[in-house]
Amino acid sequence: MKRTLILVYGVVSYLIFLFTFIYAIGFIGNILVPKGIDSEPQVDFWEALLTDLFLLTLFAVQHSVMARPVFKRWWTQFIPIAAERSTYTLLSSLALIVLFVFWQPLGGMVWQIENPVGIALMWTGFVFGWLLVLVSTFLINHFDLFGLRQVWLYFRGRVYTSLSFVTPGPYRIIRHPLYLGWFFAFWCIPAMTVTHLVFAIATTVYILTAIQWEERDLITALGEDYQAYRKVVPMIVPFTNRAKK
Repeated sequence: MKRTLILVYGVVSYLIFLFTFIYAIGFIGNILVPKGIDSEPQVDFWEALLTDLFLLTLFAVQHSVMARPVFKRWWTQFIPIAAERSTYTLLSSLALIVLFVFWQPLGGMVWQIENPVGIALMWTGFVFGWLLVLVSTFLINHFDLFGLRQVWLYFRGRVYTSLSFVTPGPYRIIRHPLYLGWFFAFWCIPAMTVTHLVFAIATTVYILTAIQWEERDLITALGEDYQAYRKVVPMIVPFTNRAKK
């Protein structure tokens, strides 16, 4: 019964993530959602700005703190190890849902592209970014990343084994194609409002900071293999040869 419950928990957590991911595309692109990132402002500028920064900080803290190995070791004293990744996925999704619900648009326009070619290029970059994010997760095992592999192995009574370090496809060109995908998704927009600019800047700063924490964890976990990888593959910009040594 316990194994079945954990499997169901993992599947439900994944389905909530899937809904959140799809909704995020509509939210950031203002596409077919009841409330997008650039909906009509409802409160004054400063109240909206502080609210949005708080929501972004809430997500960043949850997303980063729960990803650290120290927190995982403490956290798994209270929840089954097999459910740890699913719980992380679930809470990350809930933090995003809170952001969607309570987000306060600021109004104002920074730029608006009128040229049809420019608009097409921006939307192409937007779609490319989301596809790169999704493809990158499958290249490093999508189902392990979001906890399904862990709960399935537990349900089958098999021991979980960590994935081998591999660098498929775009991982041979940059170390973090998933994060590059987020940059395209957040910045490629033909009408850049003040609201969207605040979101894009805040998330970019967070991602660049989170990469440093993630790489420290990867060096600890993978040792010389990851160190050697860093020496030859750039972090985020292809073909720059600026990887840290």
